[in-house]
Amino acid sequence: MGRLCQPWLGVLVLGGTLAVASVTVRNQTVFSKGGRSFIGQKTNSTNNKEGYKIDEFATKILTGKLTTIFLPMIYIIVFIIGLPSNALALWVFFFRTKKKHPAVIYMANLALADLLFVIWFPLKIAYHINGNNWIYGEVLCKILVGFFYGNMYCSILFMTCLSVQRYWVIANPILHSRKKSEIAMKVSAAVWILLLLGTVPLYLINQTVYISNLNITTCHDVLPQSVLANDMFHYFLSLAIGVFLFPAILTTGAYILMIKTLNASITDATIGKKRRRAIKLIIIVLSMYLICFLPSNILLVVHYAQIKSSGFSNVYASYITALCLSTLNSCIDPFIYYFISKDFRDNLKNALLCRSVRTTKRMQVSVSSNRYPRKSPSYSSSSNTTKSTY
Repeated sequence: MGRLCQPWLGVLVLGGTLAVASVTVRNQTVFSKGGRSFIGQKTNSTNNKEGYKIDEFATKILTGKLTTIFLPMIYIIVFIIGLPSNALALWVFFFRTKKKHPAVIYMANLALADLLFVIWFPLKIAYHINGNNWIYGEVLCKILVGFFYGNMYCSILFMTCLSVQRYWVIANPILHSRKKSEIAMKVSAAVWILLLLGTVPLYLINQTVYISNLNITTCHDVLPQSVLANDMFHYFLSLAIGVFLFPAILTTGAYILMIKTLNASITDATIGKKRRRAIKLIIIVLSMYLICFLPSNILLVVHYAQIKSSGFSNVYASYITALCLSTLNSCIDPFIYYFISKDFRDNLKNALLCRSVRTTKRMQVSVSSNRYPRKSPSYSSSSNTTKSTY
């Protein structure tokens, strides 16, 4: 019973963290604007627009090759690979996978989060290629920012759910499959509701700012300086700690316990080979998780710490680079599904070969019949007993 309460305890902790952040931001938005961005200084209005100017460091970043060439190039790669691969994975999970095990439920939600994440990339690519000039209006900018952060952290949470579930399969093998699936569905719904509410603060402030000395309108990259260190500080700090650090500890702990359990059970040579392969795969998945998400969240905290202590940050360029590189995870995830799930591999192969679900089922029955031919009644009884004991 205690183990079953663990995922809900995590959801409640994350919910409380984001709730506090949301209230903090909502109360402060009335008085000021700010956020994870370059600092903008207000200037005299031009062309009936409220203008802002930025320092030389921010100007070099917004007009340099980093944001106008490198970032859109990475986003294009992620979009080209991530969109079709996640759409295909989602189709396999929903329409080709008959048994909806907890792992399937979490992987399907992860694929959906990644798909909703990359589907907005064309707007972000156009923004950077156009010299970081946003021409699509305030509403679309808010939606882009909300989906960008919401679905990125949603992916992190579902990867955490998947890692914990995989460990539970080893630690609690006798738990009823249907019960596990019900828990997975409830936890998935809680994650989506949590992140939906958690992105509300991003819609409460204006995300577009007109830069008079560059004659461009930025989306989330430059925001007013007023109370910058306090306005959305608690919100983004809560995301970094509550929706990354805490899940990262859970994920790392689950994978370490999984490796420890698998190592302890390596006795038979044939089984040992499979277990060693599983351990290598676990290490790869954990490494990709930490490499993709750890640098951007650390730099986010450093960025805010610098602004709070000195009123200036020189790590924002590094942060947006790390954030961009972290999006590569969205096009890596579908390949992880392929390697960690035999069912996914089989269903994907059958789908690519245009085999219907009925045809696939017939083939499985035929293979099973050839592998286990009918025997005499006495032999069959003995065989069934042995199989049940095993």
